[in-house]
Amino acid sequence: MSFMLYLSVAVLCAFFLALGFVRASPARVADTIRLAGPAILALLGLVLLLVGRGGVAGMLLTLAAAWYLRGRAGRRARRSPGGKSHVRTAALEMELDHETGSLEGVVLAGSLEGAELRNLSLEQLLTLRGELASDAESLQLLETYLDGRFPIWREDAQAHGSEGHAATPVSGTMTEEEAYKVLGLEPGASAAEVRKAHRRLMQRLHPDVGGSPFLAARINAAKDVLLSKHA
Repeated sequence: MSFMLYLSVAVLCAFFLALGFVRASPARVADTIRLAGPAILALLGLVLLLVGRGGVAGMLLTLAAAWYLRGRAGRRARRSPGGKSHVRTAALEMELDHETGSLEGVVLAGSLEGAELRNLSLEQLLTLRGELASDAESLQLLETYLDGRFPIWREDAQAHGSEGHAATPVSGTMTEEEAYKVLGLEPGASAAEVRKAHRRLMQRLHPDVGGSPFLAARINAAKDVLLSKHA
């Protein structure tokens, strides 16, 4: 009788979990399985242990522990360094979040020195753009930010008599330190890690998928600099 009661509770829990999965997005389902899966296995193992099925219970508890430890290792790997890229020019310093694709930055020179871009209005950003007319790299980086935050800013710029065409990037020498920051890697990363970071960023930022030509060029340059060490 006790066994049937425990089994009924387990089936009821599984039913409600199934309902939640049907209504959830695939990503949420995957996260839920990673978090709840070990707990469900452990619960079933305890139920079987209580009803005297020690052999099967031990197997389920062992699987639950292994699943939990594997998921914990995966979460640590996802939190490891490499989640952000940093790009710096004479007038701007930008940070790109690899997961969300959001681009934030701070002004390093000019009348708005020290200001965070997210706190500036479109009018202020266009004023800053005018100040950066002679700094091709900073100008292109700012225009990349404007494209993401104000998709129609070029139309406004044209309405005020200013063309919204991106400047040609200036090809300068990139240091190893800069290259690691652009790819979001720790110093000493292996060639395989460099290629992996480059591939991941290009999948998001390549011009063919609507990304930024300027950032794509910086990412390519960073890869070349770091891989030259391993040649």
